[in-house]
Amino acid sequence: MPSNEFVKLREKVAEIFVVRASGYLLDSQRQYPAWELSNSKLKTLLENGLGGVILYGGTVNEIKERSRNIQNWSKHPILISADVEEGVGQRFEGGSFLPPPMTLGLNYLEDSEESLLLAEEYGKCIGTQARRCGLNWVLAPVCDVNSNPLNPVINMRAWGTDPLTVAALVCAFNKGLSSQGVMGCAKHFPGHGDTKVDSHLELPLLDHDFSRLEEIELVPFKALIDQGINSVMTAHVLFRNIDPTNLATFSKMIVTNLLRQKLGFNGLIVTDALIMRAISESVSCAESAVMAFEAGADLILMPEDPFQAIDSIVESIMDGKVPISRLEESLQRRRRAMSNLTTNFASSEKEAECNDVLIFEQPEDHSLVKRLIDISVQINKPSHMQISGDLINLITVDTVLPCPYFNNSSPALLIPQEYGCKTILCHPFGVSPWQDNDLEPLALERLGQGPFLLQLFVRGNPFRGNQDINERWIAAVEQLQRNELLSAVVVYGSFYFWKELHQVLTPSIPLAYSPGQMRQAQLKILQSLFKTSGHDLIDKNVEFTN
Repeated sequence: MPSNEFVKLREKVAEIFVVRASGYLLDSQRQYPAWELSNSKLKTLLENGLGGVILYGGTVNEIKERSRNIQNWSKHPILISADVEEGVGQRFEGGSFLPPPMTLGLNYLEDSEESLLLAEEYGKCIGTQARRCGLNWVLAPVCDVNSNPLNPVINMRAWGTDPLTVAALVCAFNKGLSSQGVMGCAKHFPGHGDTKVDSHLELPLLDHDFSRLEEIELVPFKALIDQGINSVMTAHVLFRNIDPTNLATFSKMIVTNLLRQKLGFNGLIVTDALIMRAISESVSCAESAVMAFEAGADLILMPEDPFQAIDSIVESIMDGKVPISRLEESLQRRRRAMSNLTTNFASSEKEAECNDVLIFEQPEDHSLVKRLIDISVQINKPSHMQISGDLINLITVDTVLPCPYFNNSSPALLIPQEYGCKTILCHPFGVSPWQDNDLEPLALERLGQGPFLLQLFVRGNPFRGNQDINERWIAAVEQLQRNELLSAVVVYGSFYFWKELHQVLTPSIPLAYSPGQMRQAQLKILQSLFKTSGHDLIDKNVEFTN
């Protein structure tokens, strides 16, 4: 039987761990059961000192209830977090889903003053809605400077492509976020913006030295540290000319010497998820937790087996490998952060109204989404689109499990359908539209003879990595043009892909672009292409199922 001393130490160690949990209330509703603990295991960890959770999935009202349950299971106040970089609606139904940060990074070049105001509103919107759900820690902003257009995972999540733009916008974002009493998190230190592989899938390697980091990558982090950001997340990236042995999360040279000492950051340092393959492919769950803690991390995020990971750090302390003072320092930082969090979520009549289960998004939230879409949507030659009964609406999405921007009531589906268009949906789990022909990649005998409206939902996303097939869609556009089968192209997402299409598309063919993929962006573009209001179509149920 474990001694009382061991039990107390284990509870202290558990306090520096943050585990993944479903936002849904029932175990049977978990979307990712391999990563999301069952309620019984989660409750056991919380009763034994667990420090935090990161939630995914469910509705905003379910998250309110879930947050209350989780806090009630714990013996002390805990961190309840979510990865809502682009709005609470990115992860939880019913919240606002905002166009990605790069929207403002691009707009900043045209109107810096407006972009800064909108970035602050962006942060305020996320902070307000997170707080209404019971969340107290938002894992944003992304501080990576997306200096590599081919970056498969940061991409449109970044606030820009140059360090000064990113620094200005993330500070404005954090000002809005922190005004709502929730913690922010600058990520991914010391920079993930110049990588060409996704650390969710493999280990990115960079040859940048300290002078390069000072010039580009560190600029936004320094700005947020000076502003008082609550936490910083480390990157699973190997900087070969700084620490050739250890990736950043495991590097004392980067985490302690650079971030803690040289940059003077006194807040919480949290790892990126330890289940990511950049780590899990080569290091065991137990080893990775100890290595990150030794390097200087205060919080360990999403180990594959939290019970095993907690025990590994307990053993490293009891064996003298890591001094107990190191644990006490992290616990002190965590408790200081918790004491600064706002706990009164209904301090005014307006706040009480916002907590009504039937009211969540407020008028100012809708106005923000509309303004972001208005400044970012681009439509070339909308009046030239040829609409006919044999028009094929060919849509590609990078996933359908789940797909927050696409369902059976999406304008991308309903508006063309109202005009008699046949819709074909291409996704990774469907029948492939491709054939083995580089010049004629689309298998038209499977799809129909067209003409085609192409709607391409394409952008860098975690776990998609290098699996995208942008090059094939470029070739497909050229194929359809040669055969005079292309009526229009719409790109939702990647600005870089849209620029590529510009170079190959015949000027007479309508081309539309939106960095946002949500239904409001779809509606704005398709209203223009089809010359319809579209609202009546979206509000009616086109297909009843029993």
